[in-house]
Amino acid sequence: MILTSPLYVDLPRKTKKDKRVYLNLNVYPNLHYQTYNQAKIAYKEELKNQLEGLKLKTPIRLNFTLWRKDRRVGDRANVLAVVEKFFNDALKEWGCIEDDNDGFIVGETYRTGGVDKNNPRVDIEIIES
Repeated sequence: MILTSPLYVDLPRKTKKDKRVYLNLNVYPNLHYQTYNQAKIAYKEELKNQLEGLKLKTPIRLNFTLWRKDRRVGDRANVLAVVEKFFNDALKEWGCIEDDNDGFIVGETYRTGGVDKNNPRVDIEIIES
């Protein structure tokens, strides 16, 4: 089964333009803890339609494939580490798995898929036991 994850979330603001938060370790250290928490909540909501009601047979393995918007060279682990953390928490939050520790998620793989100008994303393949 393959699910799709965004590379960023937009946080609504009352009086200003919405704040776009990129899921990337280069951004993470500079985020205020409340903004980080809001981004995590927005990410879980973004994946709600794909995860709600999904029950997985554990243990599972996860394969993360990054599709970039352009040919710029980057460190895929900076993006995929944050996506993995948020995704694992979303799996637990939506009741897909009991917990996101090593007993339930036994491995993950990071890959670069290439360029998709129209739909940059992370594809997440879930492999059940």
